[in-house]
Amino acid sequence: MHYFVTGCAGFIGSNLVDHLLQEGHTVTGYDNFSTGRREFLVDALNSPRFHLGEGDLLDSNRLKDELPQVDFVFHLAANADVRHGTQHPSRDLEQNTIATFNVLEAMRQKGVRRIAFSSTGSIYGEPELFPTPEDCPFPVQTSLYGASKLACEGMISAYCEGFGFQGFIFRFVSILGERYTHGHVFDFFKKLSRNPHEIEVLGNGKQRKSYLYVRDCIDAMTTAIDQPSQSGVNILNLGADEYCSVDNSLDWICEALELNPIRRYTGGDRGWIGDSPFIFLDCSRIRALNWKPTLTIRKSVERTLNYLMENRWLLEDRA
Repeated sequence: MHYFVTGCAGFIGSNLVDHLLQEGHTVTGYDNFSTGRREFLVDALNSPRFHLGEGDLLDSNRLKDELPQVDFVFHLAANADVRHGTQHPSRDLEQNTIATFNVLEAMRQKGVRRIAFSSTGSIYGEPELFPTPEDCPFPVQTSLYGASKLACEGMISAYCEGFGFQGFIFRFVSILGERYTHGHVFDFFKKLSRNPHEIEVLGNGKQRKSYLYVRDCIDAMTTAIDQPSQSGVNILNLGADEYCSVDNSLDWICEALELNPIRRYTGGDRGWIGDSPFIFLDCSRIRALNWKPTLTIRKSVERTLNYLMENRWLLEDRA
């Protein structure tokens, strides 16, 4: 198989590229390196079955030129900064929604018809049903990030209906693991590295979240796309059958670092505008495909922390 991976130098994308190459596939990666890191592609670039295309998904002409006749597209490139969405209102629209339209159009013009898309559990807003299933009542959007991803889902569904595409929409919880470069474990470790005696915690620490280890996430995606498809659009939640509070996660990090900092809470049950105080997805649909995560949330947090401790260069602010 020949795969095209957008966001190939990112956290999930680079792990996916390595997995596909290890499985013997050919991979064309595409990235603008705004947040992706070349260091994550060191192994891939040594493979004769990997080709790197550099460019921005907003440059539709370049994207069409770089997209070869592949069998499948993994569209992972996105603005993933949920927290600061209201400070840059156009960013989610441009980098998520418009970029996804450009990918779909390039696929249509090149005759590529199969796509997997990294959506998010944030599209559920603040649901009343937990664990939240894929067919829950249509949610009110609480973040620009979630709204932009939901718009992407709508376009993919429309291309499946209008142009005979086959789409896999994966609604992720937060992903942890090797090459992790943003999120709560990163933030806590960076803060504690600067000041081990005191730490700011956004919100009240009681926010409850589910997490998933990156290699479990990749295994879930590849398991799903390898199944005989019954429909043009396949929507699956990806997550663990558990959750933890922000304080739980900080406890584990402090225990591993042998620290006991004073915690300064910013207050309220949300860390920022658009932060959902409880994310817990019903993953029975993907579990029915004989998939299950290999790591608990605690093990995922600890493995992420160990990776960051071994790669402190990631804590340095990029120019």
